[in-house]
Order: sequence, then C-alpha cells, then structure tokens
Amino acid sequence: MEVNGEIYRVAGPVVTVIGIKPRMYDVVKVGHEGLMGEVIRIKGEQATVQVYEDTSGLKPGEPVMNTGLPLSVELGPGLLESIYDGIQRPLPVLQEKMGNFIQRGVTANGLDRERVWEFKPTASKGNEVKGGSILGLVQETKNIEHKIMVPPAISGTIKEIKAGSFKVDETICVLTDGTEISMMQKWPVRGPRPVAKKLMPTKPLITGQRILDGMFPIAKGGTAAIPGPFGSGKTVTQQQLAKWSDTDIVVYIGCGERGNEMADVLNEFPELEDPKTGRPLMERTVLIANTSNMPVAAREASVYTGITIAEYYRDMGYDVSLMADSSSRWAEAMREISSRLEEMPGEEGYPAYLSARLSEFYERAGAVNSLAGLDGSITVIGAVSPPGGDFSEPVTQNTLRIVKVFWALDAKLSQRRHFPSINWLTSYSLYTEGLADWYSENVGADWTQLRDDAMDLLQQESELQEIVQLVGSDALPEDQQLTLEVARMVREYFLQQNAFHPVDTYCPFDKQYKLLKSITRYGEMATAALEAGAPMNKIITIKAKDELAKIKYEEDFDAALDAVMKKMDEEFAQIGGN
Repeated sequence: MEVNGEIYRVAGPVVTVIGIKPRMYDVVKVGHEGLMGEVIRIKGEQATVQVYEDTSGLKPGEPVMNTGLPLSVELGPGLLESIYDGIQRPLPVLQEKMGNFIQRGVTANGLDRERVWEFKPTASKGNEVKGGSILGLVQETKNIEHKIMVPPAISGTIKEIKAGSFKVDETICVLTDGTEISMMQKWPVRGPRPVAKKLMPTKPLITGQRILDGMFPIAKGGTAAIPGPFGSGKTVTQQQLAKWSDTDIVVYIGCGERGNEMADVLNEFPELEDPKTGRPLMERTVLIANTSNMPVAAREASVYTGITIAEYYRDMGYDVSLMADSSSRWAEAMREISSRLEEMPGEEGYPAYLSARLSEFYERAGAVNSLAGLDGSITVIGAVSPPGGDFSEPVTQNTLRIVKVFWALDAKLSQRRHFPSINWLTSYSLYTEGLADWYSENVGADWTQLRDDAMDLLQQESELQEIVQLVGSDALPEDQQLTLEVARMVREYFLQQNAFHPVDTYCPFDKQYKLLKSITRYGEMATAALEAGAPMNKIITIKAKDELAKIKYEEDFDAALDAVMKKMDEEFAQIGGN
C-alpha cells in the first residue's frame, strides 16, 4: 500500500523523511517531481533516503511516496545494444524525451514495451519447471540467443505455453496455480542471483594482450584490478579487453569517469567490429554510463545495476566480462554519501564499510553451474584510479585483498611510450598454477617454463640495472650483458603491443607461444656461442635478431618467423655458435 510522507531535511542527495514506515532499501518518490530515491537508514520515525537525481530546490514539507519495492532492474530481451544510466534508464530514450540534458523526475522503462520479439518455446504443457528453468528462446541479436527463464522464486507445472510474437510484458506461459510468466523479470540489484553451485575457475580468459595472457593471466570467473595514475592507459586497456576477450557478453560500466572519456566509449563501441563474428561489437554489449557530473547516488547504484545484468546472462550459460571503470569513483560516491549521513569516517574519509562493499561486489564474480544446469561465468575487471598514482591509498589496498590478479599500470612506462604500461615487476596473478594444465594441453607443454624463464630474465635485468646506472653496461661481464639484451627483447618484442595496429592489436595464443619461444631460442644460441668463444659484438649485432622485432606486425606470421629463424641459425653457424 502506498503511504505518503513528507520531507523533513535535505542535505545534498541525502533526504530525511517522516510519515512513512518503509523497509530498508525501498524505493521512494521524493518531492512534487517524484525524484527517485532509496531508503538507506531508518531511525525511529525518520527514514533517510539517498536520491538518485539532483535535489536542487527541494524543501521540507514536500510529499514523499513509498513504492514498497527495492531498487530493481528489468531483465529480458532488449538489454544488449542498450546504453543506460546508473539506475537503468535508457539514455537514448531520455534524449528523445528532453534533449541532450537530463532533467529531473523523468522516468523510462529499462526494456522497450513496444518492441515485439519472436518467442520459440522449448518447454511444453505438463512440464514441471522451477526457478531458472528455460521456457524458450528469443533471437536477441544475430549471434546471441536469449534464453527465457522462470524467475528464481517461481515453480510449478506448465498449464499453457505459447509460441509467437510478444512484447516483453505479455504473458507467454501460465502455470497450473495461475501464475503468469512473461519474457521480462525484475531483480533487486543489491542481492546476488542464486546459482546451483560455484565452480573452480580452470579456463583462462584469452584477451589477445601478450602481457596479460602470457605473464599475468586471469581465469574465466576471476577478478582483476587495473590500478594506475591519470594517463597511464586504464581505459584503453579495458576497451581492449572488452573488444578482444573471448567472452560471449560484455557489460561496460563507466562509473564516475569524465564525460569526454565516456563519450569516446559511446561513440566508438557502436562502430567497433566484433572480431569473432564480423558484426558490430554492440550486439553483445551493454553500456552503463554514469559520468562524474551525473548525480553521485546513481553512481553508487551503477555497479550493482551492471553486475545484476551480468548475472542474468551468466544464468543462461554465457561467459560474461564486466568492466568497472572506475571503482575509485564508486568509492568516492560512497564517501560523499557517508559524510552526508554523518557517519564516523574511516581511513582518508572513506566509510568504515568500504572493504565490505568492495568484497560484496567482487564476490559476485565467478564460474558457476546455474539453476538450469548450465555453466556460465562472470569475470570482473575493475579499474582503480588512485590519487597521484599512490597504490597505498585505501581503495587500491582493499581491492588488492580481494582480487586475484593485479595489473599495475606505471606512469614511467607510459612516459617511455611502453604500452600496455603494465609493470611486470609489481603485477601478479594467482591463477597461473590453476591454469597450468590448460596451458600444457592447449598451448604447449613447455609454456609455463618459457614464461617463468622470461620472468626470471626480467627480474635479473632489474637487479643489473642498478649496477648499470653506477658503472655502465660495458663494465658488466659478457654473460650479464647478454642477459640485459635478451631481457630487452622480451620487453620490446613480446610485452610491448600496439593497440592501434591492425595486426598487433590482437595476438592469438599460438603466436604468443612462438614469439616467446623464438626469443628464448636466441638466448640459448647466444649463450652457446659466447661459451664457444664467439665475440660479444657479433652475437648482439646479428641481423635476424632485429628482424625478429618486426615479425609481430606481419599478417603471415608463421612464414615470416620461419624465415627469420632460418636466417638466425645460419648467422650463428657463421660466428661459431650453435
């Protein structure tokens, strides 16, 4: 039952209300314009509401209406290709209603009520169904089949199920107890959707980025953080992951990022081509845009909106990757609301529950067996924007305690034009051991050893660089000079990658393996030649070594590599190595 109350106090997006008796997290309509808000605290007769829209001009005494429902998202056909704000209002629809600037109190359904979808039942009359059971299929985009599922809390026997063209809110199935089921369901964003079982992540998320796949892999259903200062390449890295990672669905949350940066994403994504299908990438993407000038409370809700949509597709048996750019802006929204609530601040003014909220979010990732018995996964990759690149600040540190992959962006590397500017000495992945069997079967039995040897070389280079800065590289023994040279090849030939080059932007695993193996092969032949007495200057100046740097840009990689390695064998034979 709707009960009207009134505003008692206003403090920015936080409004105190009297005269209603809501439950925690109920959605309320605030003021004459009906601004959307959510109950976040109840104290005696007073309820505290965070309002998802600008509260300018609100005053005590204005009416407040309780809807009695929690903040929920609409789930069904039509989510893909959509661009939403933080509370699932479709931005193109809002633009049609009021132009380029969002006004207050305007609402729009998350799913289009007029669009008609062709529903093909897979269940039939008399079937027993329960929460998560698949009733039928809708072709949502050319390559994504949308499975229409029974909402989690419903079960029974099918009395009637229809095939044909329907709108999302029209009944397609009736159970014997009279329950009507449509293609659309609603789910409260703050609660995770139920699953039958959580699984161990055993398959890597293949990204086509050599430093990520090769050195610091993430598993499907895993969690990763990309912290880095301004301008170090967080957004480009996340866009590369969205474009190239081998997942079925991409959910991209622009949480509190600058408007011009988000505008680039909104302009670019519809034009990007999906490398798997040749179709537009937007056909398997959901974009959530909540820029830094949008209401701060909606920013806090945007990550929950995104992860709930991701869970919905995971329940259909799809692999979903979710990009949150950036969790720092989300934490700043929590800090602002917490201060308005006059809560006791924690470290650097963030609320004491910062760690718990971050954990709740990242814990919703994972590989699962759904209620329908299908295997799906959500891989969560969160960008962190520490002020001044200080990784000791609370958001980065609390994120590090939760995630299992840490891709640390380094401003010094980006200044040296080394991209992706991920620091190989401070980054890590805790999935490497669990994925070792997959690499042995699908890449090469010696892949793990190749990667470990390359990492050892880079560690040795770091130690030797301190001596080089004091006495110069010429003062080092020849074997250590060779170590520096091979480590440089690993850095420049393997780790560096050009996101804007048509060939190098994506590097398949077999190409990564062969490239790293060829660098290792050079190191072995050079060491053998050095031990056989070959002069160091001849070993370092062989032409095939320099040609190895260019083959990653070749379309016919295998032929180019064979030619270079053949030339390398001949040159080493001439100088007395091998």
